Amino acid sequence: MPRRAQRTWAGALAAVLATAGLALTGPSQASAAEVDNTTNAMNATNTTSPGGGSALPKHAVTGYWQNFNNGATVQRIADVPSQYDIIAVAFADATTTPGAVTFNLDSAGLGGYTVDQFKADIRAKQAAGKKVIVSVGGERGTVSVNDSASATNFADSLSSLMQTYGFDGVDIDLENGLNATYMTQALRSLSAKAGPSLVLTMAPQTIDMQSTSNSYFQTALNVKDILTVVNMQYYNSGSMLGCDGKVYSQGSVDFLTALACIQLEGGLAPSQVGLGLPASTRGAGSGYVDPSVVNNALDCLTRGTNCGSFKPSRTYPDLRGAMTWSTNWDATAGNAWSNAVGPKVHGLP
Repeated sequence: MPRRAQRTWAGALAAVLATAGLALTGPSQASAAEVDNTTNAMNATNTTSPGGGSALPKHAVTGYWQNFNNGATVQRIADVPSQYDIIAVAFADATTTPGAVTFNLDSAGLGGYTVDQFKADIRAKQAAGKKVIVSVGGERGTVSVNDSASATNFADSLSSLMQTYGFDGVDIDLENGLNATYMTQALRSLSAKAGPSLVLTMAPQTIDMQSTSNSYFQTALNVKDILTVVNMQYYNSGSMLGCDGKVYSQGSVDFLTALACIQLEGGLAPSQVGLGLPASTRGAGSGYVDPSVVNNALDCLTRGTNCGSFKPSRTYPDLRGAMTWSTNWDATAGNAWSNAVGPKVHGLP
């Protein structure tokens, strides 16, 4: 997730991946009757995700809240619009202890926002039915969990932050790689400490979810029983493979649906998949789409309507929803993103 600079992936990378055969095979083609039967069966199932966050609505909107001033509208947690169901505080900070993190409220950068006010605002959001979590990583994040000791430090420090600030859980946004074995250990340890109410989200880049052999995808599958949602970043990406093996360029409905299909057919529950997009052209270096494109992708995946050239062979009415970077950039643009995408998400089947 960007702070001030953004990373872009060359479109040529997708061609390399295609040559290497790293994309998943798309779902087998199904008849219209089979699609309808699948949709009806899924609608009849439990609407909560296999992992934590069971108190969340069936369809949820996630927004990152910036604990720094980079030119976007400066907000307090209380200022975040009610359309957001999960507020991810960006970011926790690395410490000198391997794997351990801390949180430092940027009171000066946020106009004198005090820790006591911050905590009170978190409690107020929770009283309104929202979840507030702390995000680890970001484009400049340096947290590393590469052995058992650092995994323990990671879990212990996050558990402490949850107790200190009242966070409901954690978002994993490690853009410089992660070790599936030890991140899994760390998250399971945190889950044991926090209990079943833990909200666990992830925000991988597109390259991280091209194949189940990728460590990020492996980690998501390893913790599927405690995972709330994976909100992949469909921006700062360049071209990538869809689940049908074709290359798609960012900035289109096909890019969103064909890449989401990889996760949906690769082992994640539909309720664990969300679409992550920038709230404005200033929120990312590339990949911004009009909110109407996000809404079309949501319709395509959940209802089979408003698709582009790629149309999934079945629908996923339990799709969790959408995410944006960030609530601050959204506010800068008059909350146009949340005003459009929020009602769409909350009105999904």
